Amino acid sequence: MKESADSPSAQSPTGTHSLAMQTASPALPDQSGMQSCPTCGAATSTVTPSYLYAIGRIEPRFPRLSVEKEFVQAIGRAETAGLTDRQALHTALTQEQNRYLARQLCWVLMIGGVETYLLAPHDPSDLHLLVEAVRPMPHLADLDAVIGLRGPAAPLGYCGGLTVPIVMFEQLYTFEIGAFIDSIPRPEGVSAEHFRPTAEELFRKILQMADNTGATDEHRALNYLVLRYPRVYALAAERHAQNASLSAVEVKPSPLSGARKIVEAIFTFTHRQTDVSEKYFARVDVTELFPFMVSKLTPYYDL
Repeated sequence: MKESADSPSAQSPTGTHSLAMQTASPALPDQSGMQSCPTCGAATSTVTPSYLYAIGRIEPRFPRLSVEKEFVQAIGRAETAGLTDRQALHTALTQEQNRYLARQLCWVLMIGGVETYLLAPHDPSDLHLLVEAVRPMPHLADLDAVIGLRGPAAPLGYCGGLTVPIVMFEQLYTFEIGAFIDSIPRPEGVSAEHFRPTAEELFRKILQMADNTGATDEHRALNYLVLRYPRVYALAAERHAQNASLSAVEVKPSPLSGARKIVEAIFTFTHRQTDVSEKYFARVDVTELFPFMVSKLTPYYDL
């Protein structure tokens, strides 16, 4: 896994597609089959786009009773004997003739167990990515990464009264924490027995930071680093081997910011016996939809 590599569950974007010049969000299909556009007119070329880089879990929801009943009929036509309800739902969703039903569902991104965003593909052909996020046998370690443009809250009648921001995603991929950790290159001299718990602890710490909904520049940078930059895991493992623990993570604007928005992610490690701290930082450009590395992890010195 290289610095610029994507998550093990997805390919890296072929380019940085900025939405800065977008004048209006695409229309969203509502559950009545008509087109609604709750974000039309809300984003113009004079408004700074609100980008999202979030990690959570995608859950399908029935927006109204009629859609649920239609799904029941679709499931009844499929071969679902012996399947759990979740497996039956997955079977129905993945059948091509039922693709119209996938368009009727509400797709909710849960972060920390809280309904945080409603998702819709910026390109309608990406609807299959939402369908693929429905695991037939979901586990607590299953996660989804969403990169897109955050709009205003959904109208009252859009998703059964759920009024959270709508996100038009440009990229979405699913992964399982264990498989993701296993794909990270292990630094020399660190055993797998010690590296895996270190990497998993760091990953969970970033996800569990207060209010990490992937909407601020700070959280976008951190979520990008834990998914795309394996060096942070190697550093944590090396510091643990030196009897130091990760005591703080902070992100602040970089003095290098000018025409572009650059932040510095600072990781502080404190020795467990001497209480002496060492800091390391990496610079990340968060100007546009896709963050990217500006400088690699190096020692950080307070002035």
